[in-house]
Amino acid sequence: MWQLVVACLSLLAAGPSQAQDVIRLARIADIPDQYVGGEMLRAVYAKLNIRLEFEDVPGKRALALSSAGEVDGEIQRIGTLSRDYPTLVQVTPAINYIEPAVFATRLRFEVKGWDSIRDYSIGIVRGVGSSEAGTRGMARVTAATSLDNMVKMLDADRFDVMVTDLFSGLAAVRKLNLQDRIYPLSPPLERIHIYHHLHERHRDLVPKVGKVIAQMVASGELAALREALVKQVLNGK
Repeated sequence: MWQLVVACLSLLAAGPSQAQDVIRLARIADIPDQYVGGEMLRAVYAKLNIRLEFEDVPGKRALALSSAGEVDGEIQRIGTLSRDYPTLVQVTPAINYIEPAVFATRLRFEVKGWDSIRDYSIGIVRGVGSSEAGTRGMARVTAATSLDNMVKMLDADRFDVMVTDLFSGLAAVRKLNLQDRIYPLSPPLERIHIYHHLHERHRDLVPKVGKVIAQMVASGELAALREALVKQVLNGK
């Protein structure tokens, strides 16, 4: 289903007589929820006859490129991003959500918010704002360079638990065939709405993109597309 939706939107965006504009967005490499958010945004921008391209880079590098205007923006980030990177303008409403979750190999306990992991050694992915904010001030936090590296480090018992978006973590663990060893603890730490951001030079585009997102949220189109994309990733197709 999702293939048909994306194909139809691509045809719509490639109208026979009107040249497309192109927007280049930073995408955090090898993070499944960034892929899903990017494809959701591709559908949004297709309705504006704008084609998206992605620059796959580590999280910190993504912010350096987007805040400096070397690319046109970020696919999806937490809502406080503009406070630290004022050149990036938030598009509302939220394009997506993430559910930071705790993954372990040996421990089993009920997760009761971020404080419930404070006493453990924790792995996070460098440049992922939700994980950095949630673990700020904790004593034993290791920042991995990528999600795959973090999963491998947890498998090697380099730390007690790792934190990542529930969907992304499940996808990465399955990809590395470690689902018999690494498992998520319940419930997720929280649900965070995340927002598309554009560089300030595209400030005039912000309300146009926001209007399309709002329409697709109201119609249920965006939620259906997200569901199809998540299933596609988790099924390895």
